[in-house]
Amino acid sequence: MSEPSSPAASTATRPVTSHRHLWVTAIMAVLILIPSMYGFIGKFIEFVHIYRGTSGGEFAIAPIMNYLLASTGFFCMFLWATWHGMFRDVERPKIEMLANEEQLDRREAASRIH
Repeated sequence: MSEPSSPAASTATRPVTSHRHLWVTAIMAVLILIPSMYGFIGKFIEFVHIYRGTSGGEFAIAPIMNYLLASTGFFCMFLWATWHGMFRDVERPKIEMLANEEQLDRREAASRIH
């Protein structure tokens, strides 16, 4: 397999996404994200109420911090992936991974020979 082509070359060969595909993606995102956000935010608010309202509620600090740090990390990964175009060309990471795997296999085979 040859090395991945330059970003300029890959943009010229990208398939055009249809409006139907974009709408289906948006609808699926809403159907998945709204219930997930509702559950996440609801549980977070419950932990804050437990921390503020009950004696011994200090145990809720750990889950609160866990929720904040994990969601911040996932949000940063989302921004990084968006910034690097991973949602525009979803096939490129697969092709790069396969090319890297092939290169590693060739190196391993060459090291066995020597």
